[in-house]
Amino acid sequence: MKKSLLIAIDSLDCAGAEKSLVTLLTLLDYNKYSVDLMLFAHGSLLEELVPKEVNILPPLKYTQFLNSGLKKVMVTMNYRMLAARIKYSANIRRKKYSNSQKARIYWESVSSVIEENPKNYDIAISYAQGVPTFYVAEKVKAKRKFAWVNVSYRLEKKDKVFQKKYYDKYNKIVAVSESTKEVFLETFPNYSKKVKVIYDINNPDFILKMADLGSAYEDQFDGIRILTIGRLARQKGYDVALEACKKLKAAGLNFKWYVLGKGPLKEEIEKYIKENDLQENFILLGVRPNPYPFIKGADIYVQTSKFEGFGLAIAEARMLNIPVVTTRFDAVYNQMIDGKNGLVVDMNASAVSDGIMKLINENELRESIIKYLSTEKKGNVEEVEKFYQLIG
Repeated sequence: MKKSLLIAIDSLDCAGAEKSLVTLLTLLDYNKYSVDLMLFAHGSLLEELVPKEVNILPPLKYTQFLNSGLKKVMVTMNYRMLAARIKYSANIRRKKYSNSQKARIYWESVSSVIEENPKNYDIAISYAQGVPTFYVAEKVKAKRKFAWVNVSYRLEKKDKVFQKKYYDKYNKIVAVSESTKEVFLETFPNYSKKVKVIYDINNPDFILKMADLGSAYEDQFDGIRILTIGRLARQKGYDVALEACKKLKAAGLNFKWYVLGKGPLKEEIEKYIKENDLQENFILLGVRPNPYPFIKGADIYVQTSKFEGFGLAIAEARMLNIPVVTTRFDAVYNQMIDGKNGLVVDMNASAVSDGIMKLINENELRESIIKYLSTEKKGNVEEVEKFYQLIG
């Protein structure tokens, strides 16, 4: 008899956790498991890559309410949902909040109108921290529950107290790297026996195949192509990237720096680009369903993150033998060897621009890195065995 699984995640946008989940779903044995997938936002790009055996659950009633439009909201007059929405909107506007604070405020505001999942599962998994963790803990019935932590974040006391009551309900907590585990246990040392590491899964066969499908850059540019992939958010360090871009332009480099991603900082980034005359150098491409031809066509991949759980885009660049310049965030040495498969630099614009120029100007270094990348072990599909051991 098949084991029943529920997996919950915010959405299937083109980010690291989402791509890792889709890869995991493509590797699962559906003769042994039946899988329901719970999304809090629908219509994202990676949904079309979910295996047909996976049952994507319909949107929550509250999600449907939010997407129904003002006219329908007024017709249905669901006062409880409307009050929850107003409460969240009023609370979130007071100041700038971190992602963990936003998740807490959201759940405090709307959890009372979020319905419980009616099924009983063998296993329930929250594949991201925040709202999926709260939902699986409080709204799902399962024999065993597992929580994924895929970003290195430190919590203020209020959020720590709030989240603890939900993590208490999980049998195991899975960190996506050793450094993510260390940071998590700094905040929750009492969970030391509960936490295990399963790395974000990436499948080189899938990535190599996707890199040869579709088109990438269409501007006929013949200079240096730099690429960054990541949500347009503070975590990804776009302030550092933009200043580094400005320095590269001042140095006279013939380059374009492309960015795949969307997010709350789009207008702020566009304003900086315009004010500093970087329209021809820092190019926002939005999100694309297949980022891999862009990686394959880049000369250098750059990651300016302030923190990451693992850094899946770096792993994807490495799989396509593209030299990497990355900032020294918590988890970076889980996959980077400075000077061997790329350059690890300080978290500032001068260090990033210097690292890029070093790769461009020192042919011997660049070629040695590409040669090393070509011989590196590719991917880590064996991590799926740890997943099987976890869920039994």
